[in-house]
Amino acid sequence: MNDDLRSISARVEPALLRKLNERRVLELIQQQGPCSRAGLTRLSGMSPPTVSKAVAALLEAGLLEETQASATTFGRPAKLIRLAAARTSVLGIVIEPELCWVVVSGLDGRIHSSRMRSFPVPGTYQHLLDQIENEVNRLRDEGTTEIRSVGITVPGLLHQGRERVLFSPNLHLLDGQMPGLDLSQRLQLPCVALQESHALCVGERMFGDAQGLSDFAMLDVSTGLGLGVMSGGRLLTGHGGLAGELGHITVELNGRLCGCGNRGCLETLATDAALARAVSARLGRSFEIRELVGLIRTGEIDARQELDQVTEYLAIAFAAVINLFNPAAFFVHGVLFEAAEDLFQNVVHRTQSRALGPSLTECRIIQARGNKRQAAVAGALQHLTQSWAPTLS
Repeated sequence: MNDDLRSISARVEPALLRKLNERRVLELIQQQGPCSRAGLTRLSGMSPPTVSKAVAALLEAGLLEETQASATTFGRPAKLIRLAAARTSVLGIVIEPELCWVVVSGLDGRIHSSRMRSFPVPGTYQHLLDQIENEVNRLRDEGTTEIRSVGITVPGLLHQGRERVLFSPNLHLLDGQMPGLDLSQRLQLPCVALQESHALCVGERMFGDAQGLSDFAMLDVSTGLGLGVMSGGRLLTGHGGLAGELGHITVELNGRLCGCGNRGCLETLATDAALARAVSARLGRSFEIRELVGLIRTGEIDARQELDQVTEYLAIAFAAVINLFNPAAFFVHGVLFEAAEDLFQNVVHRTQSRALGPSLTECRIIQARGNKRQAAVAGALQHLTQSWAPTLS
């Protein structure tokens, strides 16, 4: 190596190492919550001076903030380092077939209830971008924090490498579009688009019951039926990021026409949308799922027949996930389970006769606590952290 290359290497390598140390500190606080410098030293395995330098850099960058710990009987309390909320924020954008949400969160993941906006999805992609941009600008004008990253959840087949929605069966205006790149240009902010099931995985691991888990699955049974799988701490995305479309497996020959063009897909029979559609068809009145669930709970609507069918097909979906991926934990996201106190456990019970015994025995089946707004925020936070320094593998 000549002298010029040695000089460049000497300058670049320490800078990269500093960034990697800072990223490590960020990730630890995301995983563990507020922590003292001594705690970060212990958890990271880095030296106290290295941790102090990383914390100082992240404090100056506005990604961390310092707070006083509660007093103890053993003298002066240590200061805690936590993710920033006062100066810095991220945006979460949720694009669904009927509704779009735009929310603001601190880096601690807490969504500000006063800074959430929603609107019906318009008829064209350009109008969708226009409305999102307008809502973001309003939120910017109202806020005092600096927005550092934007996470966008989208339904359908999102090709990671191309950052393009190849096909969205339930929202065709996204077909062929690149919402992450398009909104980056409009908002002048770093934006990342995530397939919604994958985003729910990230959100559950960052904020929910999947914290600390490296192997779990997340099934979304809302409008469509999508699957996210975390294996060895990494999302299983497939060659182009298209993995997880369990909902488009045929389970009923010559069944209902699906948005994908096929008939009898699992998502036409085992989702919030499937339940609402079946009851609406029988009663001759259109129901939105949350309205319908409320009416079922109060006894104003008897939907036992429709719930029984949806439950049976959900058990097929549950068993497929458990048999294929053998997860340690299996989270399920959907509104329909609120229709009856024992509905979720009923699906779990039916799954026992369909799943392979050894795989089922090792798996905890859990109703997910998160939502897509939190998932979009988690995507923004993950993007912010990962862009701070490269991943070395």
